[in-house]
Amino acid sequence: MYFFSMKCPFCKKQQQTKVIDSRTIKEGRAVRRRRECLKCNERFTTYEEIEILRLTVIKRDGSREEYNRDKIENGLRKALEKRPVTEERIQKLIAEIEYAIQSKEKREMKSRVIGKIIMDKLRDVDDVAFIRFASVYKAIGSADSFRRVIQDMMKE
Repeated sequence: MYFFSMKCPFCKKQQQTKVIDSRTIKEGRAVRRRRECLKCNERFTTYEEIEILRLTVIKRDGSREEYNRDKIENGLRKALEKRPVTEERIQKLIAEIEYAIQSKEKREMKSRVIGKIIMDKLRDVDDVAFIRFASVYKAIGSADSFRRVIQDMMKE
């Protein structure tokens, strides 16, 4: 049995909590823990997930910014809007993308490399969402450019 000090969501006190159950999830890249507050005896669940640390994204214009998971999630949600993809699948897709980014083992990464990873993963989930994402990511400005993206996708 493990004891950890953390803020209880019920009594709002920084208390010792007892871990009742731990399970790996997301193909071993995260841990779900069932906890019990030793003060109020309420139970709650926490999740521990691998976080990409200290990754600097190099943008197209050469500027740099810290990696932001929310940007990837927001872009995916826009691409997947009104598509038959479950919330569970979206979360799994984000985890797969982050795992692919982290497996590159780099401190800096160009945004186009991240975009390519997202497109490769998204292609396997939903063709329409892939095209939506590609149209923004590749800044498609004409029908001919759009047609080429679709033709390239169909070849692959």
